[in-house]
This record gives sequence, C-alpha cells and structure tokens, in this order.
Amino acid sequence: MRRPDRGRRNDGPVPLPPGAGAGPKRPLPRGPAMSARTALRLARRELRGGLRGFRIFLACLVLGVAAIAAVGIVRASIQAGLADQGAILLGGDAQMQFTYRHATEAERAFMDRVALRTSEVIDFRSMAVVGEGDVAEHGLTQVKAVDGAYPLVGTVDLDPPMPLDQALADKDGLPGAVMDRVLVDRLGLGIGDRFRLGLQSFRLEAVLVGEPDSASGGFGLGPRTLVASPALADSGLIGPGTLFDTQYRMLLPPGTDLDALRQEAMAAFPDTGLRWRDSRRAAPGIERFVDRIGAFLVIVGLAGLAVGGVGVSAAVRAYLAGKTATIATLRTLGADQRVVFLTYLFQIAALTALGVGAGLILGAAIPLALAPMIGRLLPVPAVFAPWPAPLAEAAFYGIATALLFTLWPLARTARIRAAALYREAAGAAPGWPRPVWWAVSAALSAVLIGGAALFSGVPQLALGAAFGIVAALGVLVLSAVLVRRAARFLARRPALRGRPTLRLALSAIGGPGQETTSVILSLGLGLAVLASVGQIEANLRAAIDRDLPARAPAYFFLDIQNDQMAAFNARLDADPGVERVESAPMLRGILTRINGRPAAEVAGDHWVLRGDRGVTYSEAPPEGTTVTAGTWWPQGYDGPPQVSFGAEEAAELGLTLGDRITVNILGRDIEARITSFRAVDFSTGGLGFVMSMSPNALSGAPHTHIATVYAGTEAEGRILRDLARAFPNVTAIRVRDAADRVAEALGAIASAAAWAAGATLVTGFMVLIGAAAAGERARLFEAAVLRTLGATRGRILASFALRSALMGAAAGLVAILAGGVAGWAVITFVMETRYVFEPVSAVAIVLGGVVAVMLAGIGFALRPLSARPAQVLRAQDG
Repeated sequence: MRRPDRGRRNDGPVPLPPGAGAGPKRPLPRGPAMSARTALRLARRELRGGLRGFRIFLACLVLGVAAIAAVGIVRASIQAGLADQGAILLGGDAQMQFTYRHATEAERAFMDRVALRTSEVIDFRSMAVVGEGDVAEHGLTQVKAVDGAYPLVGTVDLDPPMPLDQALADKDGLPGAVMDRVLVDRLGLGIGDRFRLGLQSFRLEAVLVGEPDSASGGFGLGPRTLVASPALADSGLIGPGTLFDTQYRMLLPPGTDLDALRQEAMAAFPDTGLRWRDSRRAAPGIERFVDRIGAFLVIVGLAGLAVGGVGVSAAVRAYLAGKTATIATLRTLGADQRVVFLTYLFQIAALTALGVGAGLILGAAIPLALAPMIGRLLPVPAVFAPWPAPLAEAAFYGIATALLFTLWPLARTARIRAAALYREAAGAAPGWPRPVWWAVSAALSAVLIGGAALFSGVPQLALGAAFGIVAALGVLVLSAVLVRRAARFLARRPALRGRPTLRLALSAIGGPGQETTSVILSLGLGLAVLASVGQIEANLRAAIDRDLPARAPAYFFLDIQNDQMAAFNARLDADPGVERVESAPMLRGILTRINGRPAAEVAGDHWVLRGDRGVTYSEAPPEGTTVTAGTWWPQGYDGPPQVSFGAEEAAELGLTLGDRITVNILGRDIEARITSFRAVDFSTGGLGFVMSMSPNALSGAPHTHIATVYAGTEAEGRILRDLARAFPNVTAIRVRDAADRVAEALGAIASAAAWAAGATLVTGFMVLIGAAAAGERARLFEAAVLRTLGATRGRILASFALRSALMGAAAGLVAILAGGVAGWAVITFVMETRYVFEPVSAVAIVLGGVVAVMLAGIGFALRPLSARPAQVLRAQDG
C-alpha cells in the first residue's frame, strides 16, 4: 500500500492520527475541547501541503481588502492634514464671520481682547474688466480684499516672488493687485497691465500661485483676485445691501480653550448673525465632501469585496469538493461533524488572516508609495501614514465577508458521510445546511451591513448600497438559474440539429457544474457597478450639456441697486435677443431658531441651516409659483412678519404651518410665522428662494436685486458688454461657466468611482480565472470524449469559446439591467433630474463581458485540447 504523502500535495488523504494506521481502528477523541485540538492538528497538517486550491481565494480577499484600505488611508490622510494644518487653512486659530456687514465696535473690541493679532478679510464676487467699449474683456472673479496683517499664518506665493504688501501697494496713484493665472490668461493680461473692479482701476503686479487659506473658502465660481481693502473705497462694490462677507481671523494665545471661547463669543453676540469657525474644523465643506466621497468609494469597494466573496465561496467549494474522500475517511475513523467543520474552518481562518494581512499591507503601501503624486493632485494638505482606523475597518470587512461566504460550503461539507468513499459522489455535499447556519448567515450579513453603515458615516447611503448589492446578487443568482434552464431547453430543440458546436456550448452551460453561476455572479456584479457609474456620469453630463441650455438662464446678475433696476430692465427690454427677465429683491440671512429653539437642535445638520441662505420678499406670489399649502399674505399686508417656505425643505426640517422661524439678516433677528408652503424647483437654474417673506418684514432693510436673463447664445456677449459698461458694480455670472465648474467636479468624482469599479472588475476577472481553472478537469474529460467520437480540435475549441461568449453576454446583459436600475434610482431620487438610458457604455460593457469570459475560458481550454484522449480516459477508469 502506498504511504500517504506528508506535505507535497494538497489533494490526497490526510495523514492519519498516531495509531490509526495499524491494528484496530480507534475512534478520534471526542468532546468539544478534544474536537478542537484534533481539528487544529488536522488543519495544520493539511496546510503543510501549500496553498494550491486557495490562490483565487487569497487573490480575491487581498484585492478587496486592499481597495478598501487604500481608500480609507487616503481619506484619513486628508482628515489628518486638515486637522494638522487647520490654523493655516483657516488663516488663524479662530474666525468670526459676518454677512453684508463689518464687525461692530463691540465685536472688534472682543477680538482685540482675546486675540494676539486680528486680520480682516472681505470676500465677494465681481467682474474684472480689461479694455473699453465693445472690445472690453470681462471675467468673473472671487475678490479677496485684505488688510496689512494678512496672512496671519502661512505665506502667499506669487510669481514673480515678492512680499504681498509690496504687490498690493499703490504705485503712481494706482493700487496693485494679484490674480490667479487662469484669469490672467483668460483676460490676456501681462504684469503691469491695468484692469478694473467696479469703478476702481488696478495694476496687475504678480500672478497668484497659492494662498494658505484657499481651502477654507469653499467652492468658488471664479478665479481669485487679491487686493488691499482700502483700495475698494471708491470701487462702488462694497455698500449697503451688496453681497459680501467679512471674515476676522484671530491668532490666539497658546493653550486657549477654543470651546470656551466659542461659547463666550456666541453668548456675547447671540443675535448678530455671527458664524464661528476655528482651526479644529477649518474647512468643514471639504471635510464633508471628503467624507461623502470616501464613503461612496468604500461602498464601491464593498461591491468589489462581494464579488471577491463569490470567488472565495467558489474556491472553498472547489477545494472541499476535492476533499470528499479525505472527509469521508475522517468520518470512517469516527470524526463527527464538529471535527470536520472545525478542521476546515481553521484552515479558512488561517488563510483569511493571511489574505487580510496581505491586503492591508498592499492597501497601506499603495497610498504611501504614491503619496507625492496624490499630494500634488489634492487641493488640501494630507498627512500620509498607515492610519490604524481605516486598516481596522478594511480588516473587519475582509474577515466578515470571508466568513459569510465560506460558512455555507463548510456547513454542507460537514454533512458528508463515510459512504461517500464507496460512491461516485463527485464531491457533492448532501442537502442543505441545517437551519442554524441560515440564522448564522443572516446574523453575519446584518453585522456586515451594520458595520458598513457605522463606519461609512453616511448610514442611509451605506444601507441603500448594501440593499442594492444584496438585491443585485439575488438577481444574478436568479439569472444564472434561468440561463442554465434556458440553455438546457434550447440544447434539446430540433432546430439545433446539425449545429453540434452550439448544442455542445448550450449543454455545457446548462450542465450540473457551478461554472455558469460563478461567472454570472462574479462578472455580473463587477460589470453592474461599472454600468451604474457609467449611467450616472452620462446622465449628469447630459443634464449639463443638453438640458441646461434649453431651460436655464444665460446669466445671473447680482448686486443690482434699487435705483438701477429701471434702467437695467429698460436695456434688456430693448434687446431682441432677450427672451425673458426675472428679478427679485435679494438679501441673505441665517435661520437661527425654530419655534424659539436653536435650529440645529430641531433639524440637525440640514443644508438650509449651513451658513446663510437667500431671502426675498414680494407682495404676491411670483409668476409660476405653486402654493402647495396655506395662503399668501394679502396685498398691502402690514401685520406680524409672515414667510412662505419651500415645501420640500420644510418637510425635511419638520416644519408645519404656523411654526415660527427666526432669520438673522444684517445682524437683526426677524421672527416670522410660516403661513404657506410652495414648490421650489432649483433644477431649472432660475430664481429659487427657500424663504420668501412678507414685504413689511424686509423692505426697509438695505438690499439689492438679483436678476436672471434668458437669451440666445448670439446675444450673450452683447448683453454682458452693455450691462458691464452701464453698471460696473453689477456682477454677472454666466451659467455655462458655472456648469463647467460643476462638470469638472463631477468628472473627478466619476473618475474616482471608475477606478474603484475597475478594481471590482479585476476581482471579478480573478474569480473568472478561478471558475475556469476549476472547470479544467471537466473540460479535459469532455475534450477526450469528443475527440474519441471524432470531433476536431477546432470544433471543440469553438464550442468552448462559444460557451464562454454566451456566459459573458448573459453576465453583461444582467449587469446592464442592474446598472440601469441603479443609475435610474440615483438620477431620479438623489439628483432629481430626468434619466435617459445611455447605450454606448452599455454595449461596451456587454462586449467587455464577452471578451473577459472568452479569454479566461479559452486560456484554460488549451491544455485539455492537447491531452491524449486514451490517457485521459484510462485515468478516469482507474
């Protein structure tokens, strides 16, 4: 009798316990502790045979964990950079910000008392104008007017290099300015050239290369221009009612308690519209953006890990199928289900630890290796390090996924009986696992989904994505069953007689093996992720490129003074290219209280409560307004202030008719009762105000007007030139330029999502390779039989290729369906715009699925075709 191999192979019988090879058979030790020790010893001996059969298992686990770890490391690095460089990003240790006004004497006295140094920054939009008359060039710019103390922290980089105060100083009676290179090139300026802001001329002294506090300003529609604050005195840009922000940055004594100081400031100036920010959260908008994008990419990574889970399950199932004889031998020697289960569970646990560890190392190494390149691409500082929190999160996902997807085949394998030694069991485990394993699987799924909701920071997104992944897996499983049944049905049709290649392919697809299910699950889910990303990106770009010009205005005009409205409207009414003009009084206020309570306590972190919001007033509902509940105030109303609130936003905030809201405008609290709700459609690009008040509440406050102008493309340049010349204080925002900025941001997000989806596809391709490798033995026997019956190698290879192509096409079609549904849901319910199916990416996905499966299938079909049939058949008989 041939002696059992002791470590060179991984598919033979396990070495028996001492004393089991001779004499009467002794049963294996019993009892939980003894079972665990015996199982551990058996698992250790089997693992000595190497990792053959587990390469796909490890590859899927490593790729999935590495993708999630890499995304988490980058996100944590950005968060650490924001925290470490908070004072530089903010421009100081703390900031007090006001809208429409400068700080009062009392507020400045408070700052002088608590701060070592204070710097005032005035921030607003304006038009930079070069030249005169019809040849003048105009460019939207975000102006930052600074005092001599700016910047308190960090340095401003200029080209040519020079101190900022030197660049902004007056020369020959003309103040200096520095400007972002994008705007310099757009306006055709050179160093020393003149341009205007409002009524004031400036000389360009340098190109602005970098400003330390650029990230704290949030999203801007125009490139930056820096000027000295005193130079704006005669510009006509800063006045009562014009839209500007003042930011007072403070350098504080070391050890200052920022929480206590914030509470003191808010208590001292409770109803002034003060907004506080400090170095702990210098750029909250960027933090939110990074958190949301990071969470989204982690969820895409989880989809990749789910694809890997399919591969893990297939690899474990194939490995255990080859161990049927070994398991039956153990059962013959008295091993119960516990010993068998624990033996292979310990092996899976050891290999999971290896795969997760390798994935963590790879996931941490990639961002660290690419840190210089990533740092140059990021608009904010990042401190790259192997942060433990994202690594622990990735490890949790990897371990939970591996356990979830291996538990089922392990539970079934433990039920193999000793009789399998004497039957052609072909490795199949009998029946379904016991109900307890159903419950355990459900519990593991809940833990995995709950962990995703907890770690992502966006529970709704995580839960929705988890539901989508589970639903997609269910649809793919059902699709695999239907594809197999359809293949079996078609293979028997008389119409296919005389087409042996197609019949062989269909028969193989509908056969008893697991290849069809593995291919459709792995490739289908990966392609579905990519399909959904493609549909979402295409629809967003379509909304910008096609829908916006048809329904959105050409320009927004801001800061139109009350005494300019008549002339402004007269100029536009006389232009035949102008289709429509809408205008409204414009103020900005902060919603501070709801029914006397702080608004944040009532409604949480809703976007309406973040910063100041646009507020308007009108005697009657503007044209096109739809009042959904309540009534508008009567003409000439002079009672307590009333407000009409956006219906959708009110529902999200939990507001009802009769509620009281407090809005701080120009440092004054205005309490108004909600008397109506109305539909506010921001998607049209026109005027949209969440809050519209009765005129008696606001008409006495200094304010300006906003206008939207709908005009043909041919009239845009003429309108801008005429209005800029007649009203130099008015700021024009071209809607197409704003849409381009949004498109750039969407493009960056889509690229990141596409890279993450690409990692999912790589994992799916690894699963395909595993499925093809697992079916190689069956193809070997099939090819030998077919060649014995007279089939040529070309016909057999064509059958294998056609089989792969059909499975790839099926996976691609299911992916298009799943991706289309996911894209429709996001576009319709999240983006709230019209969804149109995009066919180009869909066709590419189907073709990609066909090519991927064909490459994997044909690659593992070459060896069966080259084997000698007689040798293969004799081995089967033996």
